[in-house]
Amino acid sequence: MILPIIFVFCLLSSSSQASVLDFCVADYAAPNNPSGYSCKKPSKVTVDDFVFHGLGVPGNTSNIIKAAVTPAFDAQFPGLNGLGISLGRLDIEKGGVIPLHTHPGASEALYVVEGSICAGFIASDNTVFLRNLNKGDAMVFPQGLLHFQIDAGDSKALAIVTFSSANPGLQILDFALFKSDFPTPLITATTFLDAAQVKKLKGVLGGKN
Repeated sequence: MILPIIFVFCLLSSSSQASVLDFCVADYAAPNNPSGYSCKKPSKVTVDDFVFHGLGVPGNTSNIIKAAVTPAFDAQFPGLNGLGISLGRLDIEKGGVIPLHTHPGASEALYVVEGSICAGFIASDNTVFLRNLNKGDAMVFPQGLLHFQIDAGDSKALAIVTFSSANPGLQILDFALFKSDFPTPLITATTFLDAAQVKKLKGVLGGKN
């Protein structure tokens, strides 16, 4: 009886090991899906799939928030596909801000390379966690919680951010409310802002009334 059991265990173990992949480099020629990209054929994978060069170049901060995020997600960095990690470069000019936003699919860690950044998040019980971060400091933001970053110094700030997903997702609160076709009467009803304020913000961000 023992030998058949050992044989079955070895067979299952061998089958399990055979199904394990070292990696699943994104195949951009195939459609994307909620679980990620399809895997490129191993014979077509090269070392370039595991290297990303874009984080050495400052992002374009000539916009309303005076900030830019350069992503290195699975859509830009094929070797990340399926690994559950990603990263990016955060540039914030003096007076710049990354508005309140969430990453539905990942927690975030931020490391300050240059300058100072005021960062924080709001817990689900509405407790606010804030800290001024300087060069060499790091902070984490739990998955799905509203958080922000603001330049807090006399010069621009640079940070590297990492995520616990190859595609963390993003929703910016201000843009969701005021840069969309969410009707003004419904925004006033759900936020307690008056119509004049809502229309002004929609005018600034280009939303529809």
